[in-house]
Amino acid sequence: MSAPQDETFGKLIVLEPKKGSAAADNEQDNITAKQEQAEAPHTSEQARIREDERQAPDNSDEEKAKSGRSRRSRMLLIGGTALAVAAAATYVYWDNGSHYESTDDAFIAARQYAVTSRVAGYISSVAVTDNQHVTAGEVIARIDDRDYQTSLEQAQAQVAAAEANIRNTEAQKQVQEANVEQAKAQIEQAKANLVFAQQQYDRYETLMKSGSGTIQEAQQYQSQLHQQEAALNTDEASLTAAQRQLAAYDSQIASAQATQKQDQAQLDQAKLNLSYTTITAAQPGRVVQLSAGDGQYVQTGSNLAMFVPDKLWVTANFKETQLDHMRPGQPVTLTIDAYGGRLLDGHIASVQPGSGTAFSLLPAENATGNYVKIVQRVPVKIVLDDVPSDVALGPGMSVVPTVRTDASLSLWESLRSLL
Repeated sequence: MSAPQDETFGKLIVLEPKKGSAAADNEQDNITAKQEQAEAPHTSEQARIREDERQAPDNSDEEKAKSGRSRRSRMLLIGGTALAVAAAATYVYWDNGSHYESTDDAFIAARQYAVTSRVAGYISSVAVTDNQHVTAGEVIARIDDRDYQTSLEQAQAQVAAAEANIRNTEAQKQVQEANVEQAKAQIEQAKANLVFAQQQYDRYETLMKSGSGTIQEAQQYQSQLHQQEAALNTDEASLTAAQRQLAAYDSQIASAQATQKQDQAQLDQAKLNLSYTTITAAQPGRVVQLSAGDGQYVQTGSNLAMFVPDKLWVTANFKETQLDHMRPGQPVTLTIDAYGGRLLDGHIASVQPGSGTAFSLLPAENATGNYVKIVQRVPVKIVLDDVPSDVALGPGMSVVPTVRTDASLSLWESLRSLL
């Protein structure tokens, strides 16, 4: 029971006396006396209760103070422990992160190129479809080759005619060589006849001078001598003409051989043009953006599709402040955005000797105007070690490479190896 209630309970009810008799006054006095007697025990109990209540707050405050100090101690202990654990975890995280360099400015790259027609014509068939993987030498499309087959046969006929002309000229040359040898033999014969005619003339001239021979005989043998000299000159002229004709055959053969080489070149070109009607893959890869269709007419150089080779790599644009410990050959872990963060392994192939802006179409000109220093990015080529066959990777896809720049074990790796 609270103190106010006790006070209310212990109050005397005083009745104002009314005008009456003495008996009534006596009766009132008796009632008052009885009430005072009844009030006395209650008053002492009330005082004891009040004393207990005054002592109770003092004990409660002391207990509250002790409890508060205990809670503060526990909170300080828990907070200090949590702070120590957080500091240790932060250091372990920082130490482990210092062994790696990462960037999200990285993309898959390849030397993709356009598949074009090298000859004009109508496409007779397309052997692939969009995004199909092909091997080296596999047919992509065919162009109607009937016109090129005709050109090939015509070139073959021209080469055969040129070769026949060469053989004919060589045969004529061989005949002329025989004529030259014959002319040489005639010259030898004419020389022999000339010697004999000279001897006959000398003999009969001596006889004529000595009187043993006649003038007529001497003149006859002199005439024969002149005839033999003329015959020798004729044979020598014939030999010269034959030799010159032989040289002419050499020129004709050289001209025929040149014509034959020209025809052979046309034949080779006809063979190439015929081979160009079959468009094949130069290396393994995928055919993308296919635009060729059956019956379509294409000009020389028309784009039929785009080709993405299987050989891919990653171009990662790291900040120049991240290159201090980055070297070729360091292992790289790559996360592919398109496949839910799937991991691939690779290694650094090379670091470009210059920032990306230095090789752009319009490089930055820092020698003019106000200059604000900006951390440059340098392309780093990362080669994929093993590309899985169940994913389709292509140029422009985003990846996140993480390069292991410090080969030593981090604190986290050491702890993990012990656990």
